[in-house]
Amino acid sequence: MLVTITNLQTYHLVLMVTETNARSTSDESPKLAEVSWLSKDQWWTDSKSFSKLKTHYKLTDNDFKFIDKNSLSINDPAQALLLKTIGQIHEYAMEERKEFELPLDLSLGTKFQQQVWRELQQIKHGDTISYATLARRIGNPKACRAVANANGKNPFSLIIPCHRVIASDGRLGGYTGGVDKKQYLLALEGVKCKI
Repeated sequence: MLVTITNLQTYHLVLMVTETNARSTSDESPKLAEVSWLSKDQWWTDSKSFSKLKTHYKLTDNDFKFIDKNSLSINDPAQALLLKTIGQIHEYAMEERKEFELPLDLSLGTKFQQQVWRELQQIKHGDTISYATLARRIGNPKACRAVANANGKNPFSLIIPCHRVIASDGRLGGYTGGVDKKQYLLALEGVKCKI
């Protein structure tokens, strides 16, 4: 698993990519395994999915290799994916990109979580929906809390736009990365919400 850290404005994001699915015998192209927020005092091992990734892929601490983003090589497929991810995040921040086109390994989530994460990807840039609407869209209108929980377990902050789900009353609601980041992302997309 390769790891790097990049910035989005003053915020820090940890990016993790794996070249193969550790539970698969076939070679696969590299895929993102995590994109999540870090606070100023956190290191990448403090990311919200680090311990889950270790268990899921049957990895040890030594199986993770940190590479400074300035040392990444386009010649290595996994490092090239990290560079592509950093490039697309930069384009998003510069308002030159509205959708991310990156290979994601969703296998860390349950079937239900994966269903929610796929539906989150259908929310267009600049749009917001409520948790109730998201539950209806996946065909389970009574699953508001389960949908909110799956939203919070999303290992691909920003890439899978869980920040576009707000409370039914139009307020921001919570956000695993912090409400300040959610407010920043929505403002970047031209969305005004109640605080």
